[in-house]
Amino acid sequence: QVQLVESGGGLVQTGGSLRLSCAASGRNFSDYAMGWFRQAPGKEREFVVAISWSGGSAYYADSMKGRFTISKDKDKNTMYLQMNSLKPEDTAVYYCAADQYGDPDYEWRYWGQGTQVTVSL
Repeated sequence: QVQLVESGGGLVQTGGSLRLSCAASGRNFSDYAMGWFRQAPGKEREFVVAISWSGGSAYYADSMKGRFTISKDKDKNTMYLQMNSLKPEDTAVYYCAADQYGDPDYEWRYWGQGTQVTVSL
């Protein structure tokens, strides 16, 4: 059974930083893409960033470039999202996801339960 478990969300002030984690288990993800999405209140879910689990460069949504950084630790089967210079508009539930194709425009196969990030003024 595939499980993606996010952690690291919380309340932070504008300009602060958070690091989200996603612990993956239940299958071999070597041929999968792993990524982060977010959904703000009253808005549709949006793509943040994705990376190939086996290697390669990450691809970011244009609006996320420069402040967010994705990384992974294969030994721990964990993916991370480092978020810096946070703004109130970054407030959202952040979801970890995994998919064989990793196309940001299509529904991904596996999802975590989400972790809340709230950025205060």
